[in-house]
Amino acid sequence: MKNRKRIGILTSGGDCPGLNAVIRAVVSHATLTYNWEVLGISYATQGLLEGKAMALTMHGLDLRGIDPLLSMGGTILGTINKGDTLARASEIIAGYEALELDALIGIGGDGSINILHNLACQGNWNFVAIPKTIDNDVALTERSVGFDTAVNTITDALNRLTFTAASHDRVMIVEVMGRKAGHLALQAGIAGGADVILIPEIPYSIENVCKHLDQLRDRWGRKFAIIVVAEGIEPIKPSFDCSDRELCKPTPDCGIGQYIADQIAHCSTKKIETRVSVLGHIQRGGIPCALDRLVATAFGKAAVDLVAQGQFDQMVAWQNGQVVAVPLQQVILQSPAPVNTESYLVETARALGIYVGELGKDDTIEQFIDDHTNIL
Repeated sequence: MKNRKRIGILTSGGDCPGLNAVIRAVVSHATLTYNWEVLGISYATQGLLEGKAMALTMHGLDLRGIDPLLSMGGTILGTINKGDTLARASEIIAGYEALELDALIGIGGDGSINILHNLACQGNWNFVAIPKTIDNDVALTERSVGFDTAVNTITDALNRLTFTAASHDRVMIVEVMGRKAGHLALQAGIAGGADVILIPEIPYSIENVCKHLDQLRDRWGRKFAIIVVAEGIEPIKPSFDCSDRELCKPTPDCGIGQYIADQIAHCSTKKIETRVSVLGHIQRGGIPCALDRLVATAFGKAAVDLVAQGQFDQMVAWQNGQVVAVPLQQVILQSPAPVNTESYLVETARALGIYVGELGKDDTIEQFIDDHTNIL
């Protein structure tokens, strides 16, 4: 029989920088402040199914050392973002019970948090969530672990691509992650000096993208440009003849970035040479930046305190420079959280002459689609 409180911690969904910093904070605070046992559960719910867990302590860890965790990318616990988890809920719940856990801290994005919340409700777990996602689309928190590092990574890529774009008078189209929300594209695009930013929340016009590029050349003498495209933007049918099916619609071999490049080549009045860079999983990797380490550490400490206070079914969140607890049910109902189309950052982008789509303050997406174009 165990004589100390035992908590589990797992990472679920896609990896991102800062996860190990969360683990480090949880282990440090739980063991040093409360003298609890901490079990690291391998590969999220798969670890509960298979009983894969390891004791985590401040000293003598078989984890390549605890101190490097602050600067180590990825997750030492491993993670998965696939599988029919809820179909095996009873087995996962049994795994939780077999480990004799008093509480579970789960680090995940909006999808993972939803799944873990459902399992916690079915199994009557004491559960606390920590938000992590480079998409930054978990509701009720201004920042999620991993987001700021991903913004820095994209910004660095834009800086590098700007030099080669200028050298060859090219339009560089950079496709970034963001299936449902454009936070990454918007913030990295502004920070990286993009000329066009296309995000899922705001409709765009291919013709007006081309007009903007032409204006850069005619008015400012700029023969190159940087376009940031979130992977989740809708393909928009242009008004010019588009009889070629591959030109009109992205294919498995031709993503949204290449689609935009093809459309620009056909609609621009100038001869524009384009190149496409799909950053892909580069955005997930790397050493966590200082802000992600800070947020991750604060989240880990706060999650342990919630367990100590018996406040479960909560998620830690970053609001107004502080860590607060918010009800998980509210988080799930409002996630994924999109970019506010009237936000100060959108206004800032437009004020700097960046094309960010057609939606004005008094417009709606539905009105724009009806009045201007057709979604394929």
